[in-house]
Amino acid sequence: MNFERRMTLLARIGFAARGLVYILIGWFALDVAIHGGQPMDNQGALGTLASAPLGHALLAVCAAGFLGYAIWRLTEAATDPENRSRDFKGRFERVGYAVSGLTHLVLTVAAGRIALRQASAQGGSPGDQKAESWSGWLMQQPGGPALLTLVGVGFLAVAAAQAIKAYKARFDELDSRAPAPHYVRWIGRCGYAARAIIFAIIGWFLTDAAMNQDADRAGGLGEALRQLRAQPEGGVVMATVAVGLLLFGLFSLIEARYRRISVEKPSLFR
Repeated sequence: MNFERRMTLLARIGFAARGLVYILIGWFALDVAIHGGQPMDNQGALGTLASAPLGHALLAVCAAGFLGYAIWRLTEAATDPENRSRDFKGRFERVGYAVSGLTHLVLTVAAGRIALRQASAQGGSPGDQKAESWSGWLMQQPGGPALLTLVGVGFLAVAAAQAIKAYKARFDELDSRAPAPHYVRWIGRCGYAARAIIFAIIGWFLTDAAMNQDADRAGGLGEALRQLRAQPEGGVVMATVAVGLLLFGLFSLIEARYRRISVEKPSLFR
C-alpha cells in the first residue's frame, strides 16, 4: 500500500474517531441538559472509552486515526493539493487546516497515552484547564495579551466560517456523482451550526481573558457548554446544541465513508 492510500485510510479512520468522540460529547451534554451535572470535552470523552469493552484497543485505533487525520490536514496546509491559495478564502482555509492538524495531534497524544495506560482515564473537561494554562503562558510573553486576542479572534472567524457552511449546506467535499441527500445536508447543517456556537463562545472566552489579562476567564468546550447551561432556559439551549454536536458526530461518520480526500506526499518523503 503506497503512501497516499495509507494516509487516505488513516484520514478516514480519523473522521470515524472524530465522529465517535462528538457523539459521546453530544450524548453526555444532552444528559447534563436534562438531568444536570458536568459536561465533558473531547479529551474527557476519550477518557470514558477506557472503561468500555476493548476500550484501550479502541483508543489505540482512535489515536492512529487522529494521527492520520492530523498528517492529512497538515499536508493539505503545506502542499495545497487542491490549489486553494488563489484567494483569501483559500489561504484562510489552509490556516484552518493547520490548526485542525495541530489539534488532532493533541488528541493523538491524549488517546495514545490513555491507551498505553500512561495517563489516567478521566471524564469531565481537562481541556478547560489546559486552555487556562496555555492562555496564562501566552500572556506572559512579550505582546501576550495581543497574541491571545488574535487567537480569540481566530476562533470567532472559524465560528463565522462554520456558520456560513451550516447556512449554505453545500458539502461539495462528499465524494458522490449526485448532490448529498437532503437528510445528509440537514445533518451536516445542524452539526456545523452547533460547532459555530461553541467556537464563538470559546473565542469570546479567549478575547475576554486577554482584555482582562486573566487566564482564568479562558475556557474550552466544556466551559462553553456550562455557559450555555447557565443561561435562562439553559436546559433547552444546551439540549439543542448537544443534539447538534451529536449530529456533527454522525456527519463525521458519513464523511469517513464518502469524503473526497486528496493526499499528496510531502516532497521530503518523495
